[in-house]
Amino acid sequence: MPLNRRKFLKKSAATGAGVAVVSAAGAPAAHAVQAGRPAPKQKRYALTVMGTTDLHGHVFNWDYFKNAEYRDTAGNAQGLARISTLVNQVRAEKGRCNTLLLDAGDTIQGTPLTYYYAKVDPITAKGGPVHPMAQAMNAIGYDAVALGNHEFNYGIETLRAFERQCRFPLLGANAVDAKTLKPAFPPYFMKSFHVKGAPPVKVAVLGLTNPGIAIWDKAYVQGKLAFPGLEEQAAKWVPKLRSMGADVVVVSAHSGSSGTSSYGDQLPYVENSAALVAQQVPGIDAILVGHAHVEIPELKVTNAKTGKTVVLSEPLAFAERLSVFDIDLVFAKGRWSVESVASKVLNSNTVADDKKITRLLSDEHAKVVSYVNQVVGTATATLTTVEARYKDAPIIDLITTVQEDVVRAALAGTSYASLPVISQASPFSRTSEIPAGNVTIRDLSSLYVYDNTLVAKVMTGAQVRAYLEYSAEYFARTAADAVVDVEKLTNAGGRPDYNYDYVSGLSYDIDIAQAPGSRIRNLTFEGAALDDAREFVFAVNNYRANGGGAFPHVASALEVWSESTEIRTRIAEWVTAKGVLDPADFASVDWRLTRDGVPVF
Repeated sequence: MPLNRRKFLKKSAATGAGVAVVSAAGAPAAHAVQAGRPAPKQKRYALTVMGTTDLHGHVFNWDYFKNAEYRDTAGNAQGLARISTLVNQVRAEKGRCNTLLLDAGDTIQGTPLTYYYAKVDPITAKGGPVHPMAQAMNAIGYDAVALGNHEFNYGIETLRAFERQCRFPLLGANAVDAKTLKPAFPPYFMKSFHVKGAPPVKVAVLGLTNPGIAIWDKAYVQGKLAFPGLEEQAAKWVPKLRSMGADVVVVSAHSGSSGTSSYGDQLPYVENSAALVAQQVPGIDAILVGHAHVEIPELKVTNAKTGKTVVLSEPLAFAERLSVFDIDLVFAKGRWSVESVASKVLNSNTVADDKKITRLLSDEHAKVVSYVNQVVGTATATLTTVEARYKDAPIIDLITTVQEDVVRAALAGTSYASLPVISQASPFSRTSEIPAGNVTIRDLSSLYVYDNTLVAKVMTGAQVRAYLEYSAEYFARTAADAVVDVEKLTNAGGRPDYNYDYVSGLSYDIDIAQAPGSRIRNLTFEGAALDDAREFVFAVNNYRANGGGAFPHVASALEVWSESTEIRTRIAEWVTAKGVLDPADFASVDWRLTRDGVPVF
């Protein structure tokens, strides 16, 4: 058993992780068939498992960055208040005592609501508030939640405070103590469903999180926690759960199904391994998939050892969908066995908010709305990210300028103060806008949607060149005489916008007519060709500094400074100090797209 067995058992008792009395859909218990009598009907039981994932702090159908109800072109709705309504409907149809409600992680980061209760009015403070996500998920009645990688963004202390506030266990069989390698969180959750006239149905839920935490939140977890692969930990725990009498084994995995990794070979474990777990580990009936932010109503994977079909489902992020697994069991030869599993997703835009949830958190919501609408300065012109992924946009230059200024100030008086500072930033959003006139915290927060912090690394000119070449793979190769379609120009190979980087302080062309690896042209520093041996201080966000996106050299480069203040906060401080946001103070043209040397735009 794990180190925290007593704590886990205590929490399990408190959350009702025990026995639920349910009705059966069959006839009386089986008995010997007598001559002339028909064979008795088999005893059957239907279990429904519901699941969400990647909630990222979405309780309300509200866009804090636009200060309006959430809308998108697909007509989606967001928020746990909608999910609560769907859950209530399923429970009413199936019987609450016949259902489980799970989540596959990334819960306490992602919106100003979660940021506010981690940093502005933190749940870690003595006598502090109860986290809104804990309040909402407790009220809805979640049974168990797997840890996501973003659970670690605010540090272990914040995560443990959140864990104490939840009336359900946070599961992570592969989140282990770095020294003992024993589970640092409950690995599993078990619940027995009593069936009239038959033995109870025992359901085990195994929680697995993402190995990438070791890279992405290295500053918080290094030397404290380790994150081995999902496949090896599932292979360890699933047989244990079966030996403990589990009739059904469900895995809640904060890991996508594609079999790919964004961190390359920096870790020996696969980032998106849910389908590999299904394929390699016998004894699993269903997997709730998370992390990838894609919608998978039903994916069937054949286990290589048993030939059994394992059903996977991933609901869309931000509480836009609810996965529903219908699991049918039959009792024969003295034991329950799973006869069939089917899954689907329900759309939260088909229902209204559960007023119980919106009333519960109305005060917290109002506080955050007030906070993000604080005016911190005025802008002389409108700045937008609409074209930022293929044109050098002043709004991204704002980020790089702030980062340069912060790092220069931090290194003043050190042996690195004489090195030139360059900076990276990504076009995270395609819809961010800082309007001319009053500038609010929400305007700036929409520009930098992640809770990244700032790191300073030392890199050579040659390493920066390689870094830029890798970044330039983001663009689709486009012949000099081809028509340019900006909708097809970017995201080559499926690379997301957040894995394309500007680098300030240099001047360079990206020739998209050339093959990847040979695109960076006319790379200069202070008007002269870049010296490959020259050293620079590279201002970079912690995700990239730790290897996120698998950019070359940066993860292994010498780190000379870092901090825990979010880059978003630094931008707000910079604008507040200036009072006026004028592009003349930060805008520059550092790069452009070309084809055979001719500018694209």
